[in-house]
Amino acid sequence: MRRKGRAAALQSLYAADVRGGLAESSLEWLVEEDQLPERAISLAQKLIQGVEARGQALDSIIQQYAPAWPVAQLAPVDRNILRIALLELLHSPDTPDKTAINEAVELAKVFGSDSSSKFVNGVLGSVIADREVAHLATVGSQI
Repeated sequence: MRRKGRAAALQSLYAADVRGGLAESSLEWLVEEDQLPERAISLAQKLIQGVEARGQALDSIIQQYAPAWPVAQLAPVDRNILRIALLELLHSPDTPDKTAINEAVELAKVFGSDSSSKFVNGVLGSVIADREVAHLATVGSQI
């Protein structure tokens, strides 16, 4: 169910990114076309709203961890997969890190290019590694 929600969010954000419109209108179309379950719709809406609200901050993180690729020049699919995954990693404590990363890699395999899954996995792995190092540094300073 959650995978369908993430896929719907990705498709909606992709359409909005390419068209320059709102992702919610694309989601409405997908809901009618694909007969999505209510839980998937709810997750997709949550992800879309989160990405739209935190888009600049998410893009800054992407730029920091993929400096060779300006965010605007990334493939729209890869850019939006990373946005969704980062939103879940950083702002959804109920989603385990491994789940967010695995789901992002699976979306990249289905919707991205041949190299998308490796790129997405690499960026997200670097974010997690830095976050864990930062956490360990804070824990160490409390002793």
